[in-house]
Amino acid sequence: MEKIKLATIWLAGCSGCHMSFLDLDELLFDLAEKVEVVYSPVGSDIKDYPENVDVCLIEGAVANEENLHLLKRVRERTKLLISFGDCAVTANVPAMRNMLKGTEPVLKRCYLELGDENAQLPHFPGIVPELLERVKPVHEVVDVDIFMPGCPPSAERIWAAISPLLSGEKPAMVGREMIKFG
Repeated sequence: MEKIKLATIWLAGCSGCHMSFLDLDELLFDLAEKVEVVYSPVGSDIKDYPENVDVCLIEGAVANEENLHLLKRVRERTKLLISFGDCAVTANVPAMRNMLKGTEPVLKRCYLELGDENAQLPHFPGIVPELLERVKPVHEVVDVDIFMPGCPPSAERIWAAISPLLSGEKPAMVGREMIKFG
């Protein structure tokens, strides 16, 4: 049996969802028998998102042009996209910057008002990816197949969501233990 091509992505978020994924502990051995991790910020140095990915877990909100570009590429190249954690599902904490109403107030607050020494805005392209005017949840940018809320989702919820996929079934994302936020 051919292994499922699995990817994980980390956009604007804290990486807590990936840490929770690692909390699968010994279940990671079971997972490794059935999946090939083809892209991930955890234990991988692959630079370009591959084609023909079966399943991708997307952690984090869409906050800048780099996130936007990667997310669109991921959707084009992935069969089943899972919005992984509250930041991906609702934009959660990263979206708090939306209260400042635009990129200019955000940059001024971060780099000028809160700068310790030599406060200045970054001027060289590529230092800070261009911010989007508004932080968005993943589903506002691309179609999402499965929503897995939680901040972060527990290892038990992650396993309950991905283990049916290993046998070609779609998980039942119902009930408090599967869809509770926070």
